[in-house]
Amino acid sequence: MNKTVSAPSLNASEPIKTGSPELEALLSQIAEGASARERDRVLPFDVIDLIRRARLGALRLPVNAGGAGSSIRDLFAFVIRLGEADANVAHILRNHFSVVERLVRTPKDEQSRDWQKAVAEGAIIGLATTELESPRVGNVTPGTTFTPDGNGDYLLNGTKYYSTGTLYSDYVLVRAADPSGATGATIVPIKREGIELVDDWDGLGQRLTATGTTHFHNVKVRRQEVVFDEPGSGYGVPYSNTFAQLFLTAVVAGIARATLRDATALVRSRKRTFYYAPTEIPTDDPLLQQTVGQIASGAFAAETVVLAAAEALDVATDAFDAGAANAEEAAHTAALLSAKAKIIADDFAIRGGSLLFDVGGASATKKVTNFDRHWRNARTLSSHNPTTYKARSIGEHEINGTLLPAKGFF
Repeated sequence: MNKTVSAPSLNASEPIKTGSPELEALLSQIAEGASARERDRVLPFDVIDLIRRARLGALRLPVNAGGAGSSIRDLFAFVIRLGEADANVAHILRNHFSVVERLVRTPKDEQSRDWQKAVAEGAIIGLATTELESPRVGNVTPGTTFTPDGNGDYLLNGTKYYSTGTLYSDYVLVRAADPSGATGATIVPIKREGIELVDDWDGLGQRLTATGTTHFHNVKVRRQEVVFDEPGSGYGVPYSNTFAQLFLTAVVAGIARATLRDATALVRSRKRTFYYAPTEIPTDDPLLQQTVGQIASGAFAAETVVLAAAEALDVATDAFDAGAANAEEAAHTAALLSAKAKIIADDFAIRGGSLLFDVGGASATKKVTNFDRHWRNARTLSSHNPTTYKARSIGEHEINGTLLPAKGFF
């Protein structure tokens, strides 16, 4: 039976800050029930409610806007810890933080300020951008439409897939195009009439992220709720998807840490060992020690490269905010480091998830242990954007100086 997560002491007057005792208590409680939730497919609505109450979604908002004023590095250090506690919960929040970074953190109009206020008060934002009918490589024009309603506003119609986290959210960002082909995004309340959420994600990993289908049936959207793409703003910013990609890699690094945690605990708890083991006591077995050492080193490497890329993303974001001449160059550097980090973190997390069974033997494969979730979750996250494409572009850059793709989920 999965326990309902109870709340630590929360101060509603301000969001929990990274590194605080309150955050440590919250992470411990999330981790305690993570395996059972995943094994029994208990959707973590109660955990997301705690995160909403703790206003963790406001970590990147400025302090004067009701946020914690965290750097990107601080945020990703937290994401790694949250991924260690529960990879599903961490992934659920990825779209929220990506939307905040892109359209909410530095509002440009009254509507953006309203969205910022909602996030500061605890609101969670989901995402609905991906479609399965993209007709060609490189196409970015969505089939979902903004149709003028004759009164200066729009009707939103279409179907989106991979709407990770939206089932748990208060708002959803949707990408669509108007009759002229102009593309843009809107953020609307999830309970607005005409929005249909379907929990039909059936992947082998990340089973609780509600990465399912969202239908929009004549959803009313006010003109001021639409942000059309333009150079230097929103989706028009070069390498604007680096943040979202690195977020997934941070979750993968968290999985590597969770694998180390469980491998260490498993060896310590073993009462018997292999017939041909070199020692009677599992904790003294040099082969088991070596395997755990490999897992530990991989987890360290994964976390280190993610935080290094996050520091570069901080530099790029600061340059963009300041209107610096080198902002796009800094953004390319961050994208390059993020791509390299993904290759390293994915490799070590997937390998670590497999090595975990070498310290436990066949008994570690029992469903009740749910140890296989680490490999499944890392493998699923890695598949979002295959490392082969990353490695090829990195190699082309190293050999020929070719810049990485500036658009799309790279």
